[in-house]
Amino acid sequence: MRIAEVSKQFDISADTLRYYERIGLLSHVHRNESGIRDYGEQDLARIRFVKCMRSANVSIEALIEYMELFEGGNATLGARKAILEEERKKLRERMAEMQAGLDHLDYKIAHYEDLLVKAEQEMAGEPE
Repeated sequence: MRIAEVSKQFDISADTLRYYERIGLLSHVHRNESGIRDYGEQDLARIRFVKCMRSANVSIEALIEYMELFEGGNATLGARKAILEEERKKLRERMAEMQAGLDHLDYKIAHYEDLLVKAEQEMAGEPE
């Protein structure tokens, strides 16, 4: 599959795919005799994995380290698991921060809703 097709299928720019290849997230992408990239099933599986991990805010640095370890085979299973556990921990911390922010916004919005009701009552001449 050519880069334009892969780009469209995964909604990732061709530049991003080239970047992922350059930094080692996509290694050994086959090229035809004209030098044009020809993505195979293994490449597509890696792209799916990288896209999923990036959606979970896994850092590029962690992904590079993970993929380097992946190339080492089963001897690196523990190290790869440790990377994923650390990234999960960071994600949970970010989610907790985001939840706290959301809770504060909900509180503030509820406060403004109370103020709006009171202001509408005052404008209508209703007692509080």
